[in-house]
Amino acid sequence: MRTHYPRTPHLPWSPGATPDDIRAGDLSGLPGLTGCEVVVTEKLDGENTTLYRDALHARSLDSAHHPSRAWVKALQGRIGPRIPAGWRICGENLYARHSLPYDALDSWFYGFSVWDGDACLDWDRTVRFLTRLGVPVPRVLWRGVLDPAAERALRRMKPDTERQEGYVVRSVAGFDRTAFAGHVAKWVRGGHVQTGTHWMFASVVENGLGPAAPLWAVRSGAAPDVPALRAAVGVPDLGDAEADRAAPGRGTGRGTGRGTEKVTEAVAEAAARLDGLGRTGDARLSGVLATALHGAHRGDLAPRLAGALGVPSARRVADLVGLWGRLQRPFPDAERREGLAAMTAAADLGVLHAVAGALAGARTDAEAAGARECVEWSELCAQEAGLLDEAPYAALRSGVREALAGAGLGAEAADRCWAEAWQGWVRGRTGGVEEAVAATWRWRGGEFPRLIQLVGPSGSGKSTFGRGLAGVDAYVSLDDLRSARGERSDQRANPEVLREGLDRLDAALAAGGTVVWDATSLVPRQRGMVGAVARRRDALVTHAVVLVDGAELERRNGSRAHPVPADVLASQRRRFSPPFPGHAHRTWYVGASGTVEDAAGTLMGGDGDDQGDGGSDGGVA
Repeated sequence: MRTHYPRTPHLPWSPGATPDDIRAGDLSGLPGLTGCEVVVTEKLDGENTTLYRDALHARSLDSAHHPSRAWVKALQGRIGPRIPAGWRICGENLYARHSLPYDALDSWFYGFSVWDGDACLDWDRTVRFLTRLGVPVPRVLWRGVLDPAAERALRRMKPDTERQEGYVVRSVAGFDRTAFAGHVAKWVRGGHVQTGTHWMFASVVENGLGPAAPLWAVRSGAAPDVPALRAAVGVPDLGDAEADRAAPGRGTGRGTGRGTEKVTEAVAEAAARLDGLGRTGDARLSGVLATALHGAHRGDLAPRLAGALGVPSARRVADLVGLWGRLQRPFPDAERREGLAAMTAAADLGVLHAVAGALAGARTDAEAAGARECVEWSELCAQEAGLLDEAPYAALRSGVREALAGAGLGAEAADRCWAEAWQGWVRGRTGGVEEAVAATWRWRGGEFPRLIQLVGPSGSGKSTFGRGLAGVDAYVSLDDLRSARGERSDQRANPEVLREGLDRLDAALAAGGTVVWDATSLVPRQRGMVGAVARRRDALVTHAVVLVDGAELERRNGSRAHPVPADVLASQRRRFSPPFPGHAHRTWYVGASGTVEDAAGTLMGGDGDDQGDGGSDGGVA
């Protein structure tokens, strides 16, 4: 059944309303907005378009062909099979320039609502659904409760009418089609249509795409453009010689250009494998990017990608880069199921095998056949164990969450219970939700110490973050211990300083409460010594990994009261091997903002199907 998009009423203060438009007399006539949580998004100047599983149309149900609709038809062909029957996506086709020119669009189609029959999905579910399909949403200008103060602020909002058509206010909550006029309203600039000839009858002029467009294209199922992708995430295109060195199986390094060709071939194969698995959106993009960037240094990669992708997606790509090679090596079959299950804390195993398989297929060295065989055998074992789903432990996590929801647990007790349940699942000790919940009884009272271990190079902001945490009972800083001995930068007594720090940590954990360990903790061995003390005291361990790119790291180091020499900082960056999710009960990812921008191992936060949101004190195999 085809359904046209309802007419959106103008806000009382919208200057662009014409006599034919619907105008709300005041906000009391918009019961779904007044006093409710709303989201304000930019109104885009395009053609209202609705996409279905098997068709599309413009605002008119019988809209005829127009050259400006060819691209969105191709998009519908890619994502249509993933739109459930009876659902539709409403959005803006921006391929052709109308009254406003755009030069940096993420895509030529933006979605703004998703409908299941006559029910409009709530905003958060809309964003999740569209992102998984590879469809961006309009820029969010504001979100909050539309009380009188917010209304006054909204009335004072002054869009740049040379670049913006206006804005749309909608309720965050979902609503029925019959209530549309009370839940959605718009502000449109005065004299909006300023062209002499209607765009439908003029020559089609394409709007311009921005640097993020190749990323959204891959999310939506398009063929990857490797140079454009690398440019979009801020990683310069490989030169021939460098590409030869980074190519699977290693090249000659003499600038033959074969490296670039092999990487492009591997990326195309990875995309095909991901399509076969049904991976879309960020899952498809992460696998494609991990294949394209497979030779990058993992310690630098997440911070470099965070600006373009956000911290959650950036660290998932970096984790895939850090793990794919393990699938190309022999592994004891007796331990394989547990090892693969542990990896699910950090990666979608379907995506990881797609990356490893594509890179094994691109190898030309003597070990190529063995690498391919290892990946194929690993994939068969993962499939037999039910680990190739996007979130194989989602049912366990949601079951534990539901069972403990009424227990009145604090966040830390809940996370410790989830870590115990997840570890039991990894090791095959629990066969279902009931057994997993039963295994959590010891930790429900929250009577255990807490350790927050800071991780990151010097100058990344670890100490600023750590000292800003509330509820800390003890703070152990190796820099402070060296200063107390006479010189903060004196590394000659490091063994004694470390021993003293571990003794203080042990005593503080034995006393209970929350302890922060402040040191670079760059490599597993350094983290392991601290982790051993924490395990002895049954502490809840949280890794706080600070992700700051190289340029910002150098800038911050230069402005510190005690900067480290440039060669020392460079050495730290080379050695930095961040922990994977699952190497501690919880992992916090602190971005350049100095705040936690992503987390793994939490029970109550995040979505139940959020792959990489696991926790264990065991570790990635």
